Order: sequence, then structure tokens, then C-alpha cells
Amino acid sequence: MNDASRSAHTDWPFDDLESNVRTYCRRFPAVFSRAQGHLMWDSTGKCYVDFISGAGALNYGHNHPALKHALINYLLSDGPIQSLDLHTEGKGVFLTKLQDVILDPRGLDYKVQFTGPTGANTVEAAFKVARRATERQTVIAFTNGFHGGSLGALAASSNRAKRRAAGTGLGDVVHMPYEGYLHGSFDTAAYLEAVLDDPSSGVDLPAAIVLETVQGEGGLGTASTAWLQRIAEIAASRGILLIVDDIQAGCGRTGTFFSFEEAGITPDLICLSKSIGGYGLPLGLTLIRPQYDVLEPGAHAGTFRGQNLSFIAGAAALDLWSDPEFARSVADRADQLDQQLVTWGRQFPLLGPEPMGRGMFRGLAFTENRLAGEVSQAAFERGLLLETSGARGNVLKVMPPITIGKEDLATGLDLLEDVLRELNVEK
Repeated sequence: MNDASRSAHTDWPFDDLESNVRTYCRRFPAVFSRAQGHLMWDSTGKCYVDFISGAGALNYGHNHPALKHALINYLLSDGPIQSLDLHTEGKGVFLTKLQDVILDPRGLDYKVQFTGPTGANTVEAAFKVARRATERQTVIAFTNGFHGGSLGALAASSNRAKRRAAGTGLGDVVHMPYEGYLHGSFDTAAYLEAVLDDPSSGVDLPAAIVLETVQGEGGLGTASTAWLQRIAEIAASRGILLIVDDIQAGCGRTGTFFSFEEAGITPDLICLSKSIGGYGLPLGLTLIRPQYDVLEPGAHAGTFRGQNLSFIAGAAALDLWSDPEFARSVADRADQLDQQLVTWGRQFPLLGPEPMGRGMFRGLAFTENRLAGEVSQAAFERGLLLETSGARGNVLKVMPPITIGKEDLATGLDLLEDVLRELNVEK
């Protein structure tokens, strides 16, 4: 941190008053004052290219003009802001856009349960639905998965440090190896199937299987189409509900609106949060196939499930998807990003950066665990924000807004290339 940034930081009571649990501000100790699109400025005027995108909550960038104008107009109309689960025009607009722009064109039929505003809350709701619908308790989750910090969602998460923070037992979840977990030719789907069918495996028939198609916090591990189809078939043939956690991978992050579209599967439940609120505003929902909409009124409630600003901004964001050119532009930027990551794999052999992820949900896994953190810190000094991922922090996460332009993406990638080149020489 330069002297001006350090001075600006110490003028505020962050260190004195904020809890020890904070993380991002420790890695990136600037005081940010303005943001637009893919850029952020700190209080000293320094500009940063943001390739974190609010950990997936800002797929459409900072202060997207169409979303901002929709919010301003709604605020000026004195529309209700917080409405529990009362009917409002804002919620009606959001539901209509979700059906007309997203669900109907994909032939999908779901009920929409508004939970609380966090991703963990949508996962908790999905688990409740699955357990009630099947009258079974166990959930199958996967290695390197992350589903949230509340106790039920945390039980399905794999990271040891995050689980230990609960300070209590985390039960009713069995963890199975994700695709590629043991490398080589080991078939993890066949292993899951054998365990489920073996009456002496010690694993009871579960209520649900929960998975991420791309493991955002677990190191950007990516499931293949064939593996996802196998897991879906294993679940369906045994009456197990399939839950896809699309909290970070959804809303276009992998190139299609839902991350599972390319696999051609239809999950029983879908968890959405983060960018479903459009503007970075809090919104969480669980999509439920109608036959499993079994919770009675009030069985999963939350004061802030009626977030009308999120409905308005979320509807405006969904409207972007009504233009086929928007989806094509996302695909073009994903191709541009992929080509660059592959090139770096050849260009910097001493670092061994292996491309991870899919679409605009990408990462670089390095030969040495420490390198991802070193790249992140060096990039910050140059004005580029990148976080790390994986149980050992060995994957550099590259997540520009999906709305970024071709030249702007190239500018950010040039900054990252400068860092990689310098570290490659040093090694």
C-alpha cells in the first residue's frame, strides 16, 4: 500500500471497530470511493481493474446504467422497499421477467421460493425441501465444494478451516469425491453409484445430491458434461433430488444463464443468489420443480425475502438476456479469456499456470501454492484486483464482469501478464 493509501486508511475506524473476521480488506487495504463497470477508484484517486466482481455478485459490473436508472426511477416513485412476502409490483415484474426471459425459453418449469438474501439461505431452503419431499435426511455433497456459512450449508461444505469455525457438529451430510478428485482414471460417479447400491457401504439413501458445476471456492474444479449427466441419472433413478448450487456459477458466469445448460440436465432444485439481484443487491431464491413444492406456509421464512430494490434491479438484469446479442458477447469474451489463459500456460513454464474453470468463471492453478497469493498481491500494487481460491489458496481466480468490453478485458489481462512475466523471470 502506498503512503497516500495508508494515510487514507488510517483516517477511518476500520481497525479499531471492525471484527477480526474481515478478510478482503486485509489483502487489498485501500479505501474505495467510486466504481463504474469493471473499474474502482480508491480515495486517493488510484484506479483499479476489478476482476473479483463481488465474488460473483457483480456479473454485470459496478453501477450498470440500465440497472441504475431502473432503481432511481423506482426510488423516485416511492415504491415499497421491504415487503416480507407481500405481493408487490416489483416482485411481479421480477417473476414475469424470470419466466418470460429465462425459464420459458429453456422449457423449464419451477416454482420460485424467495428465501433470505444470502446464498447459504437458498441452500438451507433446498435442503429442507428435499428432506421433506423424500422423508429422508442425508445429503450427498462433494469434495472441494462450498455452499455457505450457516450450519446446514456448512455441513455440505468441504473446507476444513471453514467447517472448524462452526464450533459444533455438522451432520447429515456425506462427502463424495468430485470428478477428477483422485486424478487418473478413477471414476467418481461409478464410486458414488456403488456406495448408494451397496447395503453395507454405511451410506443411507440420501434425500438429495448437491453440487456446483464449477467449484468457485474450491479451486475452480469443473465437472464435465458426461459426469453431470451420470450424476443426474444416478439421482433420478433412485428418487434422490438433484440440487445445483448456481449461486456463483449462475447468471451467465459460465457463458450460459444456468451453468448446467450445456449438460442438458434438469435439476430438481436450483439455488440462486449473488448476481440474481442484478446490481450487487441482496437477493436469494430457490427454484423448485412443482411436485416438490411441499413446505407449508412459513416453513422457511426470512424478514428480508421481500427486497424490492433487488427485484427491480434483478428484473432489469434479466432483461439484458432477452437480446441474443448479449449472450453472444458473453461467449466472445469467454473465448478471449480462454485463449489468453491457455497461452500463459505455454508462455510461463516455470510457474506452470494451468487454466481452470469455464466461461468467465476462470482461474490459474500454479505449481507452488504460494504463487497465487503472490500474483494477487503484485497485481493489486499494479491496480488489478484478483482473489485466490482452493483449499490451499493455490488458484488465482479471474472473474471480470461478463459485460466487460474486448479492449477493457485485454487491458486487465495485460496487467496480469506483466506480473506473471516478472515472477517467471525471478524463478
